[in-house]
Amino acid sequence: MRLPTRLEATALIRRVESEGGFATVLAKGEPDAGSLLIVVAERGAQARAYERMPQLDGTRKWVLSKTEDSQDPQAFAAYLNRRSEQDGDLWIIELDVHQGERFIDDLTY
Repeated sequence: MRLPTRLEATALIRRVESEGGFATVLAKGEPDAGSLLIVVAERGAQARAYERMPQLDGTRKWVLSKTEDSQDPQAFAAYLNRRSEQDGDLWIIELDVHQGERFIDDLTY
């Protein structure tokens, strides 16, 4: 049994903010069973998107799915829009904090 997505998202945001970072919901999906896409940035730059991807052993591992190209930042925004349109249950959470990947590593179910 897994934690409802809305609770996981809220806990993640509060944890980032408690450590001096900024976190926000860019897209709100299905509250109980939606999936998460987490955007990590530092001072609004060098954004990276992480998603849980199914593995052969049945687990779901966090995988880097897209990085922002400094020459074409619109491509990253377009990717997020496409993912949101493809999956109406998807939550997109943005973390703007130093070493944001450490927060993702702690998310398991």
